[in-house]
Amino acid sequence: MNDQLLERRKKVVPNAIGVFNPATAVMAKGAIVTDISGRQLIDFAGGIGVLNAGHSPKPVVDAIKKQAETLIHTCFNVAMYEKYIELAEKLAEIFPHGENGTKVMITNSGAEAVENAIKIARQATGKSGILCYTGAFHGRSMMAMTLTAKTGNKLGCGPFAGEVYRLDFPNFFRYGRRFKSEKDYVDYEIQKLKDFFLTHADAGNMAAVILELVQGEGGFHVCPPDYLKAVQQICREKNMLLIIDEVQSGFGRTGRWAAYEHYGITPDISTWAKSMGSGMPIGCVIGRAEVMDAARAGTLGGTYLGNPVCCAASLATIRYMEKIGINALGEKVGKTVRRRFEQMQKKMPLAIGHVRGLGAMLAFELVENGDPSVPDATLTKELVNACHEKGLIIISAGTYANVIRVLSPLVIKDSELKRGLDILESELLRLYKMKYDAQ
Repeated sequence: MNDQLLERRKKVVPNAIGVFNPATAVMAKGAIVTDISGRQLIDFAGGIGVLNAGHSPKPVVDAIKKQAETLIHTCFNVAMYEKYIELAEKLAEIFPHGENGTKVMITNSGAEAVENAIKIARQATGKSGILCYTGAFHGRSMMAMTLTAKTGNKLGCGPFAGEVYRLDFPNFFRYGRRFKSEKDYVDYEIQKLKDFFLTHADAGNMAAVILELVQGEGGFHVCPPDYLKAVQQICREKNMLLIIDEVQSGFGRTGRWAAYEHYGITPDISTWAKSMGSGMPIGCVIGRAEVMDAARAGTLGGTYLGNPVCCAASLATIRYMEKIGINALGEKVGKTVRRRFEQMQKKMPLAIGHVRGLGAMLAFELVENGDPSVPDATLTKELVNACHEKGLIIISAGTYANVIRVLSPLVIKDSELKRGLDILESELLRLYKMKYDAQ
């Protein structure tokens, strides 16, 4: 039945809309997806980081039903409603940005949040340049796609937005081998950052730096604390804004509401989506009040922004997360997954080159013969398909499509998490032996 649905898809859905995993779904609850044939699958993908609170949590479903019965749409600009204001107040409470107040713009998605964050930063500073990073993924709309690094995500889509510059993300695993220590490597990357404003773009024309503290599609590379500290200091000195993209890393995924909380900093602007609505299409831009208010009338808005049903779902999601202690769950799941991944690396050192992540945003990178410079995308694809056959949904990531990431619901039962990790380990070990025992 899965194959039949795939054939129907091929006839009516553009080929460019990718198939990251061969699974299908007719219903889901918690961390379990039931496919079209009735088979239950353990979900380690979470809708690409959307389902931290699980599939269809009852309080969220109830809130959606109740809101849909009373008000589905007016357009917030035409007839204002309380749910938008209530959600903005809650987000400002959880994510305060500055001593003079925090303001929130609700969007339909993470990409739309990024688009608007850039518009706001440019208007607030009166400058146009934006600095982004290799490995970055910020969305598929035009500015977001420009900021996104991987060329395969934007083939034939140009010309792209202007005044966007890119630096290497500090990826010690792949690029730091010639340095004596990670500190030496980070110091080198910090100097490159400083030199950038002398060799590539003058700070007088740079509006903002945007980065993910844990790169999502880029392969779960974690920004070193000293590097982020240097970025923030330069932003302050050069009258630039720091934008942190928390679309995939937010709402408990790293064991905190925000990944930036691990670093002891607060950005000028942040972008959010994915798990803030349990699967409903919603995102937001949060920022210092004076920065957000710098945007001119008419430059922000949209017909569906802050849809009442989506706002109700988001409020219910956040309250449910608070009730179940989502951050503690993120820490717990993260410790379990990291421990298992590190054990797997010891068993299969020629395949697993690196285990990394923050909280429950964890991944391992597959390489050939233990060489960081030789990614193994073939083994990665084989593992995704093999796990599906055994009842586990996983997805890959990374510039070279050789990273296995875990974004399971944080409400996953201990038994389900163990079973999923058992499948992942046993299938990789089987493929590993087939590949390396023959050598």
